[in-house]
Amino acid sequence: MDETWIHHFDPETKQQSMTWKRASSPTPKKFKVSSSAGKVMASVFWDAEGIIMVEYLEKGATITGSYYAGQIRRLREAIKSKRRGKLRAGVLFHQDNAPAHKAAVAMAAIEETGFELLEHPPYSPDLAPSDFYLFPRLKEHLRGNKFEVNSEVMAAVEAFWEGQDKEFFSKGIMGLEKRYTKCINLQGDYVEK
Repeated sequence: MDETWIHHFDPETKQQSMTWKRASSPTPKKFKVSSSAGKVMASVFWDAEGIIMVEYLEKGATITGSYYAGQIRRLREAIKSKRRGKLRAGVLFHQDNAPAHKAAVAMAAIEETGFELLEHPPYSPDLAPSDFYLFPRLKEHLRGNKFEVNSEVMAAVEAFWEGQDKEFFSKGIMGLEKRYTKCINLQGDYVEK
């Protein structure tokens, strides 16, 4: 589980915008980069099989411990309908150490749902599969597209998730095992790729 901001416009990188041209051809015109007009916060809950639940934060709202606790309860229902039998088998739940995630009300909701919490070392975004795998691939896919309204951003995000197979998600989760092992071997030192 993790959250990310998705901007209405994220310009292409220099490498993405490169084009081949003949020496005699004029230089292609590039548009001036303008800052994003808007952005959407997505809370993404996923596992090795795919996306379980995505919620988009309403404009002006913030993620508090109570809000997050509600998400955890809704996640349990989503798992019940999308991953039959997984609740009985046990859910190993991973989240980072954001204040809303560690709030007493949120921790109580995790315990109430029966999820087993995988501890996340402090200051370790490199150990969050969403940060090192899922979100960079999503944002790379969306880069260069311009969206006018939040619903267009959400539709593009949903289309990206639906276009991925099980192996895509499994690869991201399996990357966590390698990084955790490396972190343990380094006795908690910073892990990078």
